[in-house]
Amino acid sequence: MTPRIALAIAFALACGAASSDETASQRSAPNSTPNPRSPESAATDAAWRIDPGGVLPVFELVTPTQLPETIDLTSEPEELFQRIRRGFSMPNINSSLVLHHQQWYLNHPESLRRMVERSSRYLHHIVEEIEKRGMPTELALLPMVESAYNPAAYSRSHASGLWQFVPSTGKQYKLEQNWWVDERRDIVASTAAALDYLQYIYDLHGDWHLALASYNWGEGAVGKAINRNKANGMPTDYLSLTMPEETRNYVPKLQALKNVFSNPNILASLNIRGVPNRPYFTTVTSNGNIDVKLAAQLAEMPVREFVALNPAHNRPVIKSETPMVIPAHKVDTFISNLEAHEESEKPLSSWQAYTLRAGDKLEEVAPRFGMTVANLKAVNGINGRIKLAPGLTLLVAAQEGADPSDVAGLPEAQPAAEPPRLPQPEPAPAVVTRTHTVAKGETLLNVAQHYGMSVAELRHLNKLHANQVDAGTRLTVTASASGKLTLAAAEPSRPAAGHTPADADGKRIESRAEAVVVAATRNHTVRRGETLTEIAERYDMSVADLKQLNKLRTNQVNAGSKLLVSAPESARPATAAARTVIAENERPAAAPGTRTHTVLKGETLAQVASHYGMTVAELKQLNKLRADQVNAGSKLAVAAPEAAARPASGRSRSEVAEVESRQTLARADGRRKAEDSPDHSRQASKKSAKLAQYTIRRGDTLVSIAKQFRVEKDDLLRWNRIHGNDLKPGQTLTIQLVQNTL
Repeated sequence: MTPRIALAIAFALACGAASSDETASQRSAPNSTPNPRSPESAATDAAWRIDPGGVLPVFELVTPTQLPETIDLTSEPEELFQRIRRGFSMPNINSSLVLHHQQWYLNHPESLRRMVERSSRYLHHIVEEIEKRGMPTELALLPMVESAYNPAAYSRSHASGLWQFVPSTGKQYKLEQNWWVDERRDIVASTAAALDYLQYIYDLHGDWHLALASYNWGEGAVGKAINRNKANGMPTDYLSLTMPEETRNYVPKLQALKNVFSNPNILASLNIRGVPNRPYFTTVTSNGNIDVKLAAQLAEMPVREFVALNPAHNRPVIKSETPMVIPAHKVDTFISNLEAHEESEKPLSSWQAYTLRAGDKLEEVAPRFGMTVANLKAVNGINGRIKLAPGLTLLVAAQEGADPSDVAGLPEAQPAAEPPRLPQPEPAPAVVTRTHTVAKGETLLNVAQHYGMSVAELRHLNKLHANQVDAGTRLTVTASASGKLTLAAAEPSRPAAGHTPADADGKRIESRAEAVVVAATRNHTVRRGETLTEIAERYDMSVADLKQLNKLRTNQVNAGSKLLVSAPESARPATAAARTVIAENERPAAAPGTRTHTVLKGETLAQVASHYGMTVAELKQLNKLRADQVNAGSKLAVAAPEAAARPASGRSRSEVAEVESRQTLARADGRRKAEDSPDHSRQASKKSAKLAQYTIRRGDTLVSIAKQFRVEKDDLLRWNRIHGNDLKPGQTLTIQLVQNTL
């Protein structure tokens, strides 16, 4: 051994002895001055020291202890995460998996910020729905685990939407999945279905952690895992079950998010902004098909933002009566622009349906409508696996021209478990067409309203390219035969003595007209603050009938929504009824001539309507008025007074026929009033029964049909041998109408 090595060993032994002496002296001095630094500070210093391997420190964030505080329950929090924290009620779990995911979120604040930014559109609605059901508000954070709050998210197991429904579970909870829409991506519908499902599996297990495991893994699989643990004498709580890796990490991820969002200081340090505690959107319904691009323009918002709120649509067209989600601050703008667009008679959709014929090829169909084959395939979701056959319906550009790039803003097509099928053409209702000769001063709008058509339908039927039409032009008009009433007299009644055949005809027209128009409906736009009860009372309906007619699931309705309501009898003019009957008898008729009236100061709609022999309802419909107020100086379209409508030289035959029908109805009306008098009622001794065949339409109920025909519901059941309240659209009912005769 060299002298140098021996010296090194001696120095090391001396240092070790000195260190042991110092330690012993510290232990033997119980009264020595304590270290002024707290244990927490020492622990923090120790945690920040990097070990020789270069591993970063790990901090465990424990849910802060809830200190007693005074909460003002009468005031709403201004920020949504504060509101969510108040509703936390799931028991906390602490495990290494929770710590792992918590650390990941803290190390990736940009991911948290993106999720919060996306959730700002939907979070208020979800929290509202959770609180209505009395469920824990931790569930509002669940879409962060499922989809990172991306409504277009799609998984390898074919799960889709914010709440990641697989196709089978979506169908079980009545989420439509077809060529037009996938409601698994619909914000409102999917949220309701997800909360229904979560409530069901919570009721099944009685434990929220097991319910969440079932949501991810399936209630059947969780049930089997519980039974295995029971058989082995093991605990059956979430942490004790043997589960797949994804399910084992599922609840810890939610707990980690709960820990992060429970601490406002951490959110501030991560630069995560709060979400305002106010509604972000509301829903509006259009009566006609509308392009996604046009709907965004009417709401004055980018197409991308509109699609983010309405991600369920697979096509660039939104079908009629489909609720559209519009930002709350854009609703008034949307409704105003929609009304202006409708009044300009411009189409709401630039797309149309085309049914493939034998021998049709996409290469031939696409250029016919100004499209490329690639655009045609993209719009219709066609890929190489689909075999196109005659009878299939495709969406193609209309004559007005559609922008094939409209499909670019929609969510990307998602591969389905089985190839998608193009929709079969819906069976068209039987129609009766006739010819109408345009009278002087008559417009397409007048003709369309007269026959219950839209201007677009009238133009399409007659292949018109403009909204102008010349007097004397013959137009083909149509009326759907479904839902119409066919009367068959049990015994043909003869004209009573003392009445002319013309009088008898007028009476017959009037009685048939009353039967035809009883089932009329109209649209009602919901005003701010209006409830279903108020609307139902206004139109003499029950709330149940109103909800069934409009397929509403709840009693809430948003301002701007359009509802179908029954037209009040007072709003059904005799002239319109007579025209309906004449059309049924295939007699030529023409819309009455119109003229312009300038409203005077202090003049009301009732005064104007009375002056021109109209009802207020007719006047409002002709001018598309939604309120009963009208400003002085406004110009209204009105019917020409009857005094000016008498036959004169140079008059067209259609005008003369219109005047004669009015005079006949007037005589019949006078005779009816006379028959209603007490003296006349005592003379009525005979009653003749007439049978009416009524075809049931969607939304009809036995109660509503009985009201329309002023019969008893029990009679309807007896006449048609119906057991229960099961009615199907297209079913025909026989109704006995009883009328007094002389």
